[in-house]
Amino acid sequence: MDYDAVIVGAGHNGLAAAVHLAAKGWSVAVVDRAAEPGGAVKTKELTLPGFRHDLYAMNLSMFAGSGFFAAYRDRLLANGLGFAPAEHCFATAFPDGTWLGVSKDLEATTGRIGELSAKDAVAWRGMVAEFGADAPHIFALLGSPMPSFQALKVVWRAWRARGTGWLLDTTRMMVSSPRAFLDARFENDKLKTMAAAWGMHLDFGPDIAGGALFPYLESMANQAFGMVIGAGGADTIIRAMVKTLESLGGKLFTNSEVVQIKIDSGKAIGVVLADGSEIGARGAVIANIHPKLLFDRLLPGAQGQSPDARRIAALRPGPGTMTIHVALSGLPDWTAGEALKSFAYVHLAPSLAAMNRTYAEAIEGLLPAEPVLVVGQPTTIDPSRAPEGKHVLWIQVRVLPAAIKGDAAGKITARDWDQAKEPYADRVLDLIERYAPDLRGKILGRAVLSPLDLERDNPCLVGGDSLSGSHHLDQYFLFRPARGWSRYRTPVPGLYMVGASTWPGAGTGAGSGFMLGKMLAGAP
Repeated sequence: MDYDAVIVGAGHNGLAAAVHLAAKGWSVAVVDRAAEPGGAVKTKELTLPGFRHDLYAMNLSMFAGSGFFAAYRDRLLANGLGFAPAEHCFATAFPDGTWLGVSKDLEATTGRIGELSAKDAVAWRGMVAEFGADAPHIFALLGSPMPSFQALKVVWRAWRARGTGWLLDTTRMMVSSPRAFLDARFENDKLKTMAAAWGMHLDFGPDIAGGALFPYLESMANQAFGMVIGAGGADTIIRAMVKTLESLGGKLFTNSEVVQIKIDSGKAIGVVLADGSEIGARGAVIANIHPKLLFDRLLPGAQGQSPDARRIAALRPGPGTMTIHVALSGLPDWTAGEALKSFAYVHLAPSLAAMNRTYAEAIEGLLPAEPVLVVGQPTTIDPSRAPEGKHVLWIQVRVLPAAIKGDAAGKITARDWDQAKEPYADRVLDLIERYAPDLRGKILGRAVLSPLDLERDNPCLVGGDSLSGSHHLDQYFLFRPARGWSRYRTPVPGLYMVGASTWPGAGTGAGSGFMLGKMLAGAP
């Protein structure tokens, strides 16, 4: 059977491309090896019946603010998409029993900051005001192919509206480290630490160049718009996208592993499945998978070994990630205060120095002595994810080595993740109990997913890297996934790439899939 487009991988970027192409009249097939679609956006009952855990992504703010959602809002909502907004977005708990957090209410946020520094409260207000003028230009750039006339128009319009000084300052921010950016604007260490924790969601320790953009955007977007998670689970976006695709005539094939991209006269013309069957593609084969999987496994002979193909496949992974999913009889009783129970995220990243130490240990192949933790409390926002009165925690451990060379604390002797993951999960819970001493007494069940487990479940998460490639400056903007190949094309005619490995990178914004869909369909 032939289609206009065949998409390999039913992650949200692949589905975004499929929905847009189908809406423009293309016949589309999406093929995935897994039993269910979603890629790195999945929700399952991992611990006990009735407790729904987001395996990977939890925060859907990027999707809610995306161009794809804006274009297909009505269809997606009609097909079951639901959001649960968080008024209290993120906070950091500190070892001295204090905390600082960002709520959508600006007065609440600046009141907390003002208790630490009146000057910083004024500076925060000023940054929020600037963000209102900056955001349309920054998000328009992130929503433009790189490079493109569209991107140049965004820069030109920004220059016309904001001037040369603003353009230079914004460029400087985009290449700055989190510490440099925050030191230039604030004086209080706790405020800087709270914002810099967002860099660790990617692979930016506080002193890594290019890491300022994400803390800036996340801090300001949460302040301006609040945070959004999925009603019932992050997979709400996947279920709605699949239903929308099918309503447009598109097809989804799960349990269908692609083993080869079919090439004829040097051009991609379809895919070969593990059972030997073939699906043809008249217009495009779109790979929503990691470059290593595509070029090392799916392309035959010379196509996968050309110099350009090897450069793309050499995309350097970011550090690994562990997720720990816990079913609870009640939310943690945070020593810093009852108010922390109302926040979607509680970061346990006590200082810039601690984040730098954790990052350095992981990069050296060591299990960090004190990892940076993102403690997600989704049921404080969306109680439907657990039985009445019960809760789930989503604990993301940032950052970890893919291969273990040692333990920075000198206690865990295992050097493979299957043996090390449970002892390391115990270390994580010990750390949380410094801030919430009664946590273990509330645990009803837990599931630990090591970096190796993440890759087993989703081979695109190479080494447990949830980013599909480091976002450092040498692999971002024009260099993602490789110089010369940032516009979703590959060295093989008719074969395209989308996903977190491509511009604009990781997250739930559906940017690459939607942009490629528009480029191929030739219509907005």
